[in-house]
Amino acid sequence: NPRAKNHEYWVYHHSDHFYIITNEKAKNFRLVSADVDNPGKSTWKEIIPHRENVLVEDLEIFKNYLVVSERIKGLTQIRIMNIIDGSEYYLDFGEESYSSAPIENYEFGSEFLRFSYTSLTTPKSVYDYNMNSREKKLLKQDEVLGSFFPENYQTERRFAVARDGTEIPISLVYRKGLPIDGKSPCLLYGYGSYGDSEDPNFRSDRLSLLDRGFIFAIAHIRGGQELGRYWYEDGKLLKKKNTFFDFIDCAEYLINENFTNPQFLFGMGGSAGGLLVGAVANMTPQLFKGIIAEVPYVDVVTTMLDSTIPLTTSEYDEWGNPYYKEYYDYMLSYSPYDNVIPQDYPAMLVTAGLHDSQVQYWEPVKWVAKLRDLKTNDNLLILNTEMEAGHGGASGRFEKYKEVALEYAFMLDQRNIKD
Repeated sequence: NPRAKNHEYWVYHHSDHFYIITNEKAKNFRLVSADVDNPGKSTWKEIIPHRENVLVEDLEIFKNYLVVSERIKGLTQIRIMNIIDGSEYYLDFGEESYSSAPIENYEFGSEFLRFSYTSLTTPKSVYDYNMNSREKKLLKQDEVLGSFFPENYQTERRFAVARDGTEIPISLVYRKGLPIDGKSPCLLYGYGSYGDSEDPNFRSDRLSLLDRGFIFAIAHIRGGQELGRYWYEDGKLLKKKNTFFDFIDCAEYLINENFTNPQFLFGMGGSAGGLLVGAVANMTPQLFKGIIAEVPYVDVVTTMLDSTIPLTTSEYDEWGNPYYKEYYDYMLSYSPYDNVIPQDYPAMLVTAGLHDSQVQYWEPVKWVAKLRDLKTNDNLLILNTEMEAGHGGASGRFEKYKEVALEYAFMLDQRNIKD
């Protein structure tokens, strides 16, 4: 078949035919098969049809099995299909919120599937799963130093109803026994751009917050791809504000459900997630005690107008081309730098990297300068510029944890937690 614009597909070979993941007539992709000798579209056979609420992401081919990676209601799923007898099932991971994916399966004739698994309470783990006997074996799990017991922590998956009626998934983790009385500090994290899905995973440094009574939450907002391509497209270009509205509505849900309150709630995001929390700080500053913006993309209009920056023109598909008035006006209406006004702002910690090639250091610097000039309260506003770092922050085994320690110290100080 001739090449077609916007047609994305992946081809996998199996004996005398191909399996093809394709978005042809299928925004969330579908799985078809085709004969090796005659692979044209007219001969395709539907294996997994397109579904508006399920995203097909990947395929592992075995002699007797197909292993399909899917996303259902925002969660990664592993679907095992027996080629011989036509039976199929999904792996059950036993937790409400988690992340899983097949890895390093090189043996075509093997009955074993190797996959990774992690959750907000489970360190990254690698399993071998026997697709014949349906038994799994833990091969390796990241070690956590100190006295860590996963049974001491509780993970939940909730859904906030956004202002347009859309259900937004939220992943939560906190220490078991924590009173849900509205008096717990909470860190709400979000990203919501480029179709990147923020899957629940384990971080040992997060235990420091949880053991001090914090709740950690991930808002799986539109602009990511947790719920498929539609989820992404509803949070980009002229629908970008859905990303910010979703985050605000998730924050209000956590408050209304007594997980926290505005004097205990912190918002956090980096890069395009920094744009998120920067926009939210302008829109609803009263919802948050503090904001952490890591290398934030906050001067949207100026950056997108500068076509000499290597990334700018390639990002028109994400944000729009500001040389068209419709996109210019829309960007201007949410760009964090351009919408700073005289009002009370939450306490804020803003980070930058001198050698950042994606969000140049002057974006957060000029944003902080404007905030200092216009904000009407005395809440803490810190700018921390890493003089040897780029977009990913400080590198090295320990330097990264110094950045984490600064962010945690900022929140603990705001909550007057001394130990």
